[in-house]
Amino acid sequence: MSTYHTPVLLEKSVSALAIKADGVYVDATFGGGGHSREILGRLGKNGVLIAFDKDADALKNAPDDKRLILVHNDFRFVHNYVRYYGYDSVDGILADLGVSSHQFDTCERGFSFRFDAPLDMRMNILAGKSAEEIINSYSIEDLEKIFRIYGEVENSRKVAGLICASRSISPIKTTDDLGRAIESVLPKFSEHKYLAKIYQALRIEVNGEMESLEGFMKGAIKSLKTGGMVSVITYHSLEDRIVKNFFKSGTLSGEIERNLMGQGYSPYMMVNKKPIVPDEEEIASNTRARSAKLRVAQRR
Repeated sequence: MSTYHTPVLLEKSVSALAIKADGVYVDATFGGGGHSREILGRLGKNGVLIAFDKDADALKNAPDDKRLILVHNDFRFVHNYVRYYGYDSVDGILADLGVSSHQFDTCERGFSFRFDAPLDMRMNILAGKSAEEIINSYSIEDLEKIFRIYGEVENSRKVAGLICASRSISPIKTTDDLGRAIESVLPKFSEHKYLAKIYQALRIEVNGEMESLEGFMKGAIKSLKTGGMVSVITYHSLEDRIVKNFFKSGTLSGEIERNLMGQGYSPYMMVNKKPIVPDEEEIASNTRARSAKLRVAQRR
């Protein structure tokens, strides 16, 4: 569904998987289904695609295709479900870590400061704390940490303090409430960029995105066949660092683990040392692609 979400780096990310007609593949982030449809289009009649998304809205985009297995769950459980459906391993895995255009553009989901809406931001609306609960219950120290680490927000302590002062008078329930609470700290000529960092930080905390990504990267190593390909699209430095480290070393830290003899081993061979980015034509047609980076690796 192009109206739901325009897939980013579609050709490059799918081609990197070197699709085999009868292979088994995973789309860890189904979203609008653009990447999944491209994979299915390259599979033969005996091929299989397992697609994940924890947003029930996304799964409504699924094509009627017997080769497609849909999983309504977090992609951190990729290895569990690969085994559950009877496969020892898969030939390739793709993940596009971006938030879908539909989520940004559906005002009641609360992902965007462009609309006055409830502060929700949950990708799975049936699970976890909403952004409203976090904003109104976290300590000033925890809020500051979220904004500083997940959003790299300047003056993160001041932002946290303004939120705590505002909620002591009245609960912060909507995007407009949040905007008013921190209005005095917004830079005059770059307030949208500043707000985007704050919303990114809240969204990451609400959905446990870093924990999910770490779980996914560990599960991908367990799930891929020798020679299998993994293709991951990231949108900010925190995600990209995790993916780069796992591709480099198989660990979160980026340090290759060594045995008592000092011998080290990485489960991946990096295909591209520098990330692949969208060309000017793609960015012009889809501005949300401008921060995308594609990294590809092969299982040793």
